[in-house]
Amino acid sequence: MKLGVVGLPNVGKSTLFNAITHAGAEAANYPFCTIEPNVGVVAVPDERLEKLAALYNSKKITPAVVEFVDIAGLVKGASKGEGLGNKFLSHIRETDAIVHVVRCFEDENVTHVESSVDPVRDITTINLELILADIETVQKRLDRAKNSAKGGDKKFLAEAEFLQRVSDHLSKEQCARTMPLGEEERELLDGLFLLTAKPVIYAANISEKDMGKADAELPLVKQVEEFAQKEGSEVLVICAKTEEELSQLPPDEAQMFLEELGLAESGLDRLIKKCYSLLGLISYLTAGEKETRAWTIVKGTKAPQAAGKIHSDFEKGFIRAEVVDWRTLLECGSYTAAKERGKVRSEGKEYVIKDGDVVLFRFNV
Repeated sequence: MKLGVVGLPNVGKSTLFNAITHAGAEAANYPFCTIEPNVGVVAVPDERLEKLAALYNSKKITPAVVEFVDIAGLVKGASKGEGLGNKFLSHIRETDAIVHVVRCFEDENVTHVESSVDPVRDITTINLELILADIETVQKRLDRAKNSAKGGDKKFLAEAEFLQRVSDHLSKEQCARTMPLGEEERELLDGLFLLTAKPVIYAANISEKDMGKADAELPLVKQVEEFAQKEGSEVLVICAKTEEELSQLPPDEAQMFLEELGLAESGLDRLIKKCYSLLGLISYLTAGEKETRAWTIVKGTKAPQAAGKIHSDFEKGFIRAEVVDWRTLLECGSYTAAKERGKVRSEGKEYVIKDGDVVLFRFNV
């Protein structure tokens, strides 16, 4: 899963991204945290892995991971070459979803590019740049479809009609993700790879003094929530400064710090889980003496395709999947005990893998 982090200057985007890259260095001993200067990789928080690893005495734990990409250059006029201009486009296109950091705090020591704090205005500024880039993309496709439809080809006429609708929607300064579409049309839209079609989580960045307050007590956060609700997007209230401080502490101290703040988990952990849920992703697990590991799949994936995540041979030669729920496995105390008690199921090609399934694939190549 790859997430693009966007935001205007001085909204806390860099602070949050620093927290992400620092956290990655400590995340379950994952062997790398920074692939490039603007990419950070962190583990998906998963309590099940430690428990299963203890049961199997696993030598290694490998969590599912999320890749965060710091999208630089997004300022007013970016689609026309301001800031870093169109360099940001290719980076966003490669992401599965967007984390849009929005400033929801007043601080006279931190200047704002627009000289005042207005989260909805900031969201609209960035959305407009992405919309303008999308209009350009759609227009090129529309011109091609119209040329191909000159001979009366129904396929291209239908394509041109759909693209015109998308163009009209974008021209009203509305993101593509807010278009009311049927299932087939949704697939057509996905095929355009539009920036504003990507799901979004608005990270409402609050100050340290506002932590612990209810959203109703934070008018700027409330504005973001109301905006997000209209377009069906998610909101996560987070303090980037606190997240950066947490990411630099050893795990034990970080946990104590969280408890002092009255929080069950860090904002970064909540962000990762929310993104996972937003994209309809789940994890199934494999466990053994060598390794306990989480594998990311899309909800609804059948057993052979899930097996293919481990190795293509597993999918080609799939025979069956031996499946047990992770909680049941822990309760039984061992895989052998779970099998003896009839808790391990033998599932075929049509079985849909569930979140938390511990799976042993049988295959023959």
